[in-house]
Formats: sequence, C-alpha cells, structure tokens
Amino acid sequence: MTVTLTEKAEFRLRAFLKGSATEDAKKGVRISVKDGGCSGYEYGIEITSKPQPDDVVSQQGNVLIYVDAKSAPLLAGVVVDFVEGVMDSGFKFSNPNATDTCGCGKSFKTNDGTPTGVPCGQ
Repeated sequence: MTVTLTEKAEFRLRAFLKGSATEDAKKGVRISVKDGGCSGYEYGIEITSKPQPDDVVSQQGNVLIYVDAKSAPLLAGVVVDFVEGVMDSGFKFSNPNATDTCGCGKSFKTNDGTPTGVPCGQ
C-alpha cells in the first residue's frame, strides 16, 4: 500500500465523504503531490468520485484512496494522521521519502530533483 491512514485520519475522512454532496460508490479521497510549497513539493488532498485510469487505488476501512501515478513514488510509505490542537489542527503527513520539511508541515523535499521552493506566505 502506498498511503496509510491512522484511525483518526480515516474517521475524519469518512466524515468528509459522508458530508459531501454526492453519493457515489467510487467517492474517495485523492492524495497527491505537486510542485510548490516552501520546500519544493506540497501535499494535496481532495474528495473525488472520478478516479483516473492510472490511479493507484487502495481502501482503508471505509475510505477509498486514490493516488495518481506521478505522485505514488513520492508518497510510498506515507502515513496520514489527523491532529487537533490549540495552535494547529488538520491532516499531517509523515513521509519516509522526505529529506527535509517546512515548518508548516505541508511541504517537503527529496534528494531526487525536488523543484525550487517558494517562501511561506507567497
């Protein structure tokens, strides 16, 4: 499996899926990586009912997880958690492929051609 959800992350994602407007057997979450963020790559997570033909598809509990083929190598072994705190709440990614992360926790870089980062706040 490419991506693992903690129990809290799966619970939160199930709530988002139930609360979304469409009811579809293919409805799940797309987890991706795109160029950007302060370290070079940034994580993306969205609800979708439209898997792409090359998606890596898995299911954890009652949550379908879609990872596009381009992002899969950068997300191999990632653990997604959900944390709640006074100063910071949301999904957190623990990525064994990251060689460095930004203080915001939403951006990372690797040793294999990470794009140039953009300073936080831009």
